[in-house]
Amino acid sequence: MRLASSVATVSAGGGIVDDVAPAVLSRVADPAVGLALWRRAGHPCAELGPWLDALAPDRLPHGRFLARLPDVAAALAPVLEGMDAPSALAAAVATDVVDLSHRFLEIAGGDWVDVRLETVTNDACWKFHRDHVPLRLITTYRGPGTQVVAPIDADRALAEQRRYRGPLFQMPRYAVALFKGHGAGGQVRVGSPDEGVVHRSPPIAGTGQARLVLCLNLPSAASPEAWS
Repeated sequence: MRLASSVATVSAGGGIVDDVAPAVLSRVADPAVGLALWRRAGHPCAELGPWLDALAPDRLPHGRFLARLPDVAAALAPVLEGMDAPSALAAAVATDVVDLSHRFLEIAGGDWVDVRLETVTNDACWKFHRDHVPLRLITTYRGPGTQVVAPIDADRALAEQRRYRGPLFQMPRYAVALFKGHGAGGQVRVGSPDEGVVHRSPPIAGTGQARLVLCLNLPSAASPEAWS
């Protein structure tokens, strides 16, 4: 496959927009947009990245909770307790998770957010797929980012899976993606951005790599019990 760092590789067919300004995330509300990518520069975690990269995978934070926005910081605190890293790193991650939760709910609507801060060391979610959620926000703090295919190549990627060799965009570290899942637009037109963005987690089994990924969703039947 042709792995590229430029979103232009997959945006030519439409449905994907990016910018260095956070306001780009709100463009996901446009029926013609399936994914909005905020390319962040000067992220607080970037200066502390070497510490994060040096942590053993079993020392990386891993947890999930469902909370109201005012409770996200408190619910996240136990998840970050096990990090063997400078307190400034845990503080930077916590601040970012709270900020992104706020941005997510501001666009998605609602008072509750399903927060998953996940350490990945295998090929979990390696298959190309569409998420069955209205909206999802993802950012990667460590390791390779989520991989996305253009709408024009979606059916081929879904059919070929590991055999797919077409254009593929890998989200940069710390970049924030807000994208639609399958059926987000209600009455869905096949091939439209509202059908959901086809993506996957990069296969990393056997490479020695570990990923730290933040995933935000609205509450669903799959969400854990509410934090209290």
